[in-house]
Amino acid sequence: MNPASPRFDQSFMQKQRRRLMKLRQELAGATRSGEAEEREISSQTQDEAFESEEDAQKLSMLEVQGTLVAHELRRLAQVERALAKIEEGTYGLSDVSGRPISKERLDAMPEALDTLEEQTVGGAGTP
Repeated sequence: MNPASPRFDQSFMQKQRRRLMKLRQELAGATRSGEAEEREISSQTQDEAFESEEDAQKLSMLEVQGTLVAHELRRLAQVERALAKIEEGTYGLSDVSGRPISKERLDAMPEALDTLEEQTVGGAGTP
């Protein structure tokens, strides 16, 4: 018997799988779009001569876009890990300690890989 099964019924697990798959699709699309926008901003900066203020604005936009893409990539990795945990039968158990993650936390953040306490104390896992 897998360790997570007594905690969650099949309908909850199916709902979480659907939510994670939808989130994966959304994050993958946002990441592709963000990377394309990042390339476009970078290309514009390289191809055109701008005044220094405009350059600073472009570089700032590029930095913000890069940060957003990096955040989305981290979340995408967490979604992938959560889907793998469903398949392994360990969904709902912390990757850090093996302790149960609250159902409320998983409802709010289906890609959660650690407990709220572990996230708060160690900064590990989900943002």
